[in-house]
Amino acid sequence: MAVYSMTGYATAQWVGPTSLSTPEATGENRPALGIEIRSVNSRFLDLSFKLADDLRATEPALREKLAARLKRGKVEIRAWVEGKQDALGRTPGMGELQRLAGVQDAIRTWLPQAAPLSVAEVIQLTARQGGAPGQWHDALLDLAEGAIEQLLLAREREGERLCAMLLDRLGALRQLAKDAAPLIPQLVAQQRQRFLDRWNEAMGAAPGQSVTAEAAQDRALSEATAFAIRIDVAEELTRLDSHLTEIERLLNKGGDIGKRLDFLIQELHREANTLGSKSSSLDLTRISVDMKVLIEQMREQVQNIE
Repeated sequence: MAVYSMTGYATAQWVGPTSLSTPEATGENRPALGIEIRSVNSRFLDLSFKLADDLRATEPALREKLAARLKRGKVEIRAWVEGKQDALGRTPGMGELQRLAGVQDAIRTWLPQAAPLSVAEVIQLTARQGGAPGQWHDALLDLAEGAIEQLLLAREREGERLCAMLLDRLGALRQLAKDAAPLIPQLVAQQRQRFLDRWNEAMGAAPGQSVTAEAAQDRALSEATAFAIRIDVAEELTRLDSHLTEIERLLNKGGDIGKRLDFLIQELHREANTLGSKSSSLDLTRISVDMKVLIEQMREQVQNIE
């Protein structure tokens, strides 16, 4: 199953037959139906419609169709009808003009001061009467189906790019964890040797002290053990590896994985922070910082996955 981004764009247009408008609508004057879908990341599915007046009745059906195909994202849908027959290119019929004249006479009977209709107002009013409110319903739904397919393809292509980037960051994190693992025994050995050196210096500066070499060795081992417990990051590295394995599994599985990935990224960040707080060397601190940089890069991209 593919990994889908929540970012995508699609547009489609359909030119209708003359029967959808008027007999005069031929050639360039035939009505055209257009739809545009834009999608960006969001925690939930948020649908926003900007439809022409003639298309608003189709909004519930469009909403149902989109909700069945998309899981998350802030999606804006625009749809419009255009054509010269709906503007100056369309000549009003005699019946339309007679109806408007009758309405105007009735209004001016009661409101003598009302201004007469202008030519532009007559064209605008008769253009609105050009078709039935639901005449575009089926055509818009068919057009929307094609646009949704385009949107899903665009989101899939973006998802593939995000997946490749995340897998690359996973590899880098695994390498950093591998580099961190041998540092702990080295630090413990160094701490033990430093304690022995300080102990020997103290014994040399205080002659007459009856401390055997075995006692000094035991004390050094005790101090080194306490130090090892304090800086031990084996659990953090184990959990880190477990989270990386789960993220890789989800990316290979695909589907609706965005929320689970977001949770795992938070857990990765927690382990990297703990690793840094236990750090007792510059090398381990550097590894922790590098991990957090990579995890933050992953977090930004995971926010776009559905």
